[in-house]
Amino acid sequence: MQDYSPLTYKQCIKKEIHTFPITLKNYIFGLLPIFQWIHRYNFSCFTDWLLQDAIAGITVGMLIVPQGIAYAKIANLDPQYGLYTSFVGVTLYCFFGTSKDISIGPITVVSLLVGQAISKVTEQHPDISGPEIAACLSLFAGMVTLVIGLIRVGILVDFISEPAIAGYMTGSAITISLGQLPKVFGIHVDTHQAPYLIVYSFFKHLNETKLDAAFGLTALVVLYAIKLGGIRLSNRVPALKKALFFLGIMRSGLVVIIGTLISYFINVHRKSNPVISIIEQVPAGFDAMGAASLNMTVLKEASGVLPSIILIMILEHVSVAKSFGRMSNYVIDPNQEILAIGISNIVGSFFGAYPCTGAFSRTAVMARSGAKTPMAGVFSGAVVVLALYVLTPAFYYIPESVLGSVVIHAVIDLVSGPKFMKELWRSSILEFFIFVIAVVVTCFIDVETGIYASVGLSLLLMLLRLARPTVSSLGRVKLNSKRAYSSSSNSSGHGYLERSTTSTTDALKDIYSIDKQDRYIYVEETDSHYTRLMDPLPPGVVVIRLSSSILYPNANYVSERITDIVRSRTQTGASSTNQEDRTWNHPSSKEDLLHRLVTKPYLDSIVLDFSAVDKLDATAIHILHSIQQAMDQYAAKTVEWHFCHINSIQVRQLLIQAGFGTIGGAESQSSGLKILNKTDEEVPNYGISDRSMQTINSLRDPMITMDDNFYSCYTAPKDCEYQSIVTLLPSDKYPAFHWDVEAAVYSISQSRQSEEVKRPSSITVTTY
Repeated sequence: MQDYSPLTYKQCIKKEIHTFPITLKNYIFGLLPIFQWIHRYNFSCFTDWLLQDAIAGITVGMLIVPQGIAYAKIANLDPQYGLYTSFVGVTLYCFFGTSKDISIGPITVVSLLVGQAISKVTEQHPDISGPEIAACLSLFAGMVTLVIGLIRVGILVDFISEPAIAGYMTGSAITISLGQLPKVFGIHVDTHQAPYLIVYSFFKHLNETKLDAAFGLTALVVLYAIKLGGIRLSNRVPALKKALFFLGIMRSGLVVIIGTLISYFINVHRKSNPVISIIEQVPAGFDAMGAASLNMTVLKEASGVLPSIILIMILEHVSVAKSFGRMSNYVIDPNQEILAIGISNIVGSFFGAYPCTGAFSRTAVMARSGAKTPMAGVFSGAVVVLALYVLTPAFYYIPESVLGSVVIHAVIDLVSGPKFMKELWRSSILEFFIFVIAVVVTCFIDVETGIYASVGLSLLLMLLRLARPTVSSLGRVKLNSKRAYSSSSNSSGHGYLERSTTSTTDALKDIYSIDKQDRYIYVEETDSHYTRLMDPLPPGVVVIRLSSSILYPNANYVSERITDIVRSRTQTGASSTNQEDRTWNHPSSKEDLLHRLVTKPYLDSIVLDFSAVDKLDATAIHILHSIQQAMDQYAAKTVEWHFCHINSIQVRQLLIQAGFGTIGGAESQSSGLKILNKTDEEVPNYGISDRSMQTINSLRDPMITMDDNFYSCYTAPKDCEYQSIVTLLPSDKYPAFHWDVEAAVYSISQSRQSEEVKRPSSITVTTY
C-alpha cells in the first residue's frame, strides 16, 4: 500500500542543521557571482573574448555618455552627475551581477522622479542643494534594495503584472516627451506641472520659439531617419547590415557631436550671450565625491516619491535581465540582481550619483554588440572616465535642444503600441483597463500616482482572482463501450483484443476484470462540445473540480460553490413532518413533497478533483469540515468524501489529520479493492509468452492494493505473438484517496455493489 510519511519537526531541524554549512557556503559565494564565471573565461580564445567584451563595452560607453548628460537634465541636475551615475553602475555590476548584457546607469523614469523629488525638497528647503538630495536618495534606495537582495525576497516583483508596468511606463514616456518638447523649441515652460498643463503652456508660448528649434527638430529627424532608414537598407543590402547596425547604435552620439560642432562655430565668440541654449560649464573629474549621509528632512519630504523610485529600479532591472537572459539562453538570479543595484547605488552615492538601475536600451545594445561576459561593463566605465577627464571642455557647447531630442527619441520606444493594446484587449479586458487607467493617471496627475494606481489595481485584480476561483461540476463521457475492438478494425494494426479471440485474453480479462467497466473522461458539465455525449453519473454522486488552492481569501466562496453544486444536482434526504420542528430555512411539508417528486437522486458521495490544489490552510480545513457537517445534515446520512489527483504531500497530510482519508470512519474499508496477499500464487500463464510473464510477475508487489481500474492491456500487431503487459499501479493506503476521478467513481460503484449483495432488499443501485 502506498503512503507518505511526513517529516517530523525534529527530522526537519536535523536536516537543516546538516545542510546548513553547504547552504551558507553557497549563499556567501552567491553574493559574488564573478567567482563563478571568471575561472571559466575562455583562455584558449582569451583575445577573442576580451576583444568582444571591449567592443561591446566601448560601444555602450559611447551611448551612455550623451544619455547620461541628457538624463541628468531631466533630474534637475548638472550634466556631470549623469556621468557619475553611469560610471559607478557599469563598473561595479561586473562583480555582483549575473547577466552578461545588463548596463546599469540612469534611466528616464527614475530621472524624472528624482527631478520631481529635488524640486519638491528645494521648494520647501532652499538651503538643501539638488546634488545632496540626489545622493541621499541614492543611498537610501541602495540600502533598501540591498536588504531585499540579501534576504532574498525578490519574488515580490512577480506580483506586479505586465500591463501595470506597461501602463506607467507608457504614461512616463509621454510625460517625459512632453516635458522635453519646450526645450526642443527653446521655450521656457514650467515642466514640473502635469503633462496636460505643459502642453497647454507650450502652445500658449509657441510664438516664443527660438533658433533652438532648428537644432532640436533637425536632430529628431536625423535620429529617426538613421533608425528607420538603416532597418530598410539593411534588409535590401545585407552586406551593409553590420555597418548600419553600429551606425544605428552610435546615432545619438553622432547627432550630439555634430550638433556640438555647429554650436561651437556659432557661439565660440559669444560665450556670454549664446545664440542657442547650451549646457555650458562641466567640471572635469569626480568633482562631487564625498561621504553621503541620510538626511531625514530629505527622506521626509521625498517619502511620496521614494517607494516609486525603488519599485521602478527593481522592476525595470529584473524584467530587462530576465528578457535578455531568455534571448541568450542563460538564467539570472533576481535576488542577486537586486543586490547588485543596491550596492551600485550605495557606492554611487559617495561619487555624487543619483539612483540608477538597468536600462533597456543600453542592455539591448550590449547584447547586440556581442558581449561575452559582464566584464564588458568595465570598458563602458572606462569610456565614461575618459569623457569626464578629457572631453568636458567639449561639453560646454552641447545644445540643450539636441539633448531634448535625444531624450524624446530614447523614451518614445517605451510607449506601448497598438499591437500590444490589441492583444491585451483580447486576452483580458480588466488588465486592458488597468493599463489605460495607469496611462491616464500618469499623464493627468503625476508619475508616482500613476505607478501606485497601476500597481494597486494589479494587486487588487490578483486578489480578486484568488478569491473567486472556478469551482465546476464534472460530467462523464464514455470513451468505449463494453464490447472490445478487434485489431483488424484498426488501420494501424493495433487495438484491443476481441473477447472471443483466444482463451488467453478471456483468462486475462477474468483475472484482471479489464472488461468490467466502460472507460470515461470527465469534463465540465457546461462544456458545449460534450453536452450530448455525457452519460449520467451514478445516482447521488457529485464530482467537483477546483481550479486553485483553498486559502482563507477564497475558502468561503469555495464552500458556497460546492454547496450550490451539490444542492442543484441532488435532493435532501432530511424531511420534517412536524411543522413545529421545521427551521426557517427548511421547506414546508408541501414544498418537501413537491421537491421529492423531482427526479433528483439523494446525495450519497462527493468526489473532489484536487489536481490544481497544492496548498491548504487552517481556514480551508475548517471550511471543509463545515461543508461536511452541512452535507450530512442535508443528506440525513453520512456522506462519503473522496479525493483524487492529490499532488501535494502536505495537502494529503492535512486531509488525513482532518479525518478525510477514511470512509465512514473505517480506514480498513476496502471499497471494492482487490488485495494481493503474500500467500497469493504467481499469475498463471494462460498461453502468454515467458518474457511477458516475467514482466507481469516483476511488477507485482505482495503488499500492493489495486483497483481493477488500473490494469491495462496492450497488444502487438495481429501477425505477432500476443504479448500482454499488465501495468500495476498501487492504490493509496487511505480508501478515500484515488489516482483520478474515474478510480474514485469506480470505487464508489464497487462499494455499492458489495452492499447490494449483502442487502439485496435495499435500494437498487445503477451499475457503473
